Amino acid sequence: MLELEARGYDDVRPSLHYAMTAIDLGSESASELGRALSVTKQAAARTIALLVERGWVDVEDDTADRRRKRIHVTDLGHRVMREGESIFDDLRGAWADQLGDDELARLEEQLTMFVGDESIRLEAPGWVSEELPGNT
Repeated sequence: MLELEARGYDDVRPSLHYAMTAIDLGSESASELGRALSVTKQAAARTIALLVERGWVDVEDDTADRRRKRIHVTDLGHRVMREGESIFDDLRGAWADQLGDDELARLEEQLTMFVGDESIRLEAPGWVSEELPGNT
């Protein structure tokens, strides 16, 4: 997280990025976010409150159901997410410089053998551990 701090975002944690990704993918309420992140509704509500406090997420009334609130990622939240993604791109570029493109591709293929071909669900940080043998 030092890279994000150097870019002016010293209060970002991976779990917050996971939450914003889940919101972008359609989790519009605390209940939906809790299910997406495999946490309680209360934990999701605390995460939403923190994201709102930082200006990364907004909460609005649902026009179809006045009892419901909808959440969405703000422009600032998207900038924070893009900065984090840019850091990963820079890191991968540094690995390619150090290992070479062919070796990095080989490493990625080897790692894929461990996690499979399915893409990683960034909105659900615990998904891999749920799939490993012995974790039932």
